[in-house]
Amino acid sequence: MTAAVLDDHLLRDLLSDDIGDALAAVLAVHQPATTNLYYVRLCKSVVSARGGQLTGSWSSERRQALGRTLLVLPDAVTVVPIRALGFRMAELADAHRLSTLGAEAVAAAEHLGAPLVVWEGDDGPAIQAAAAALSAGYRVLSR
Repeated sequence: MTAAVLDDHLLRDLLSDDIGDALAAVLAVHQPATTNLYYVRLCKSVVSARGGQLTGSWSSERRQALGRTLLVLPDAVTVVPIRALGFRMAELADAHRLSTLGAEAVAAAEHLGAPLVVWEGDDGPAIQAAAAALSAGYRVLSR
């Protein structure tokens, strides 16, 4: 089974057992993966939760439960080490005008031969164009 690189919103849904039908369909045929920066962004949201879209509306108890899961991220979730992606990220950022987060997402998908799967609120034209230029799969999910 191949991997699918999930953004931080979809990783949140997976780790909090709030998997919608669209994400369930992806996970039925792909192992979950994510990036270092998506993981850190989710951790930051759990710690600070200042009204953001990730966990800002969640109760303190629910955020704490997710935080405990993030501390012992399941082995089933692949995170490609940044050292395996760093140089490629720089190339992609330069060639496609991507942010560091976007470059890592595309580089991780390329490295794993995996589609990049994002929540509709995270859909970015630069990331999508870079993925298309590399013939990498790109999928947008709505809740």
